[in-house]
Amino acid sequence: MSTVRHNTTLVNGTEIFYREAGQKGKPALVLLHGYPTSSHMYRNLLQQLAGDFYLIAPDYPGFGRSAQPHMADFEYSFDNFANIVEGLLDQLGLQRYSLYLMDYGAPVGFRIASAHPEKIDSLIVQNGCAYDEGLEQFWDPIKSYWKNKDDKATERILEGFHSIDGLQWQYTNGVADTALVSPDNWEHDLRHILRPGNNDIQLQLFYDYQQNVALYPKWQEYFRTYNPEMLIVYGKNDYIFPVAGAEAYKKDVKNLEYHLFDTGHFALETHGDEIAAAIRTFLHKKVARKSQPAA
Repeated sequence: MSTVRHNTTLVNGTEIFYREAGQKGKPALVLLHGYPTSSHMYRNLLQQLAGDFYLIAPDYPGFGRSAQPHMADFEYSFDNFANIVEGLLDQLGLQRYSLYLMDYGAPVGFRIASAHPEKIDSLIVQNGCAYDEGLEQFWDPIKSYWKNKDDKATERILEGFHSIDGLQWQYTNGVADTALVSPDNWEHDLRHILRPGNNDIQLQLFYDYQQNVALYPKWQEYFRTYNPEMLIVYGKNDYIFPVAGAEAYKKDVKNLEYHLFDTGHFALETHGDEIAAAIRTFLHKKVARKSQPAA
């Protein structure tokens, strides 16, 4: 079943868009997207894995095709994004699942995993961070913003990350053959970023990211205590979350399968076939015998 369904539902009063593929009853994989993108980044992976697994890929509020509530009415934080994703999974009746964690998807997913370790079959990490080692030069202006949210010079630097040039750079930096990366990616992302008020939402999430860093020790303790099965599929040329952050997982994760690819931040754009094959092999080996009951 390679058909991808495009659904919208209310979660905690907010309209959430999500892509769904595969058949319920097969091992479930929840795909959590990063900044500045949406579930669109998983459009190909959903097709590639739908024959073997049941897949869900939501858009966070303010991203993709999910609603963008006014900031006065909605808390744009990683805590709240995790609550939204959990609410969706509860609606879908998923009691066990694997999580694919990319960029912002890592702090969202690690909140869920550490709060509900009994629900986690495995973790797949693609250019997502849980260690200080993964926060190098790219993060300097964001760290400055944490110290002074009123610094307009720093704010302009951060806004540049989701300008059209900044979007394109995130997709192409570290990629040997940029012709492999579709320009549709940053054009698609720009659609939601240009919504009135979205720039302020993105800045608020940059500021809130410091709460993720404060939780790194808790997540590392989760790794040591619960020994989750983990697959790392990482673009090794990523400037945003450099490979030192991928290496750091080796300190705490015992059940680790580790793959680096010669590409940048959005590794699926250039190495989607290889990553899909690694996921399929990993999940069949680790969780295929654990059948997910239908809702």
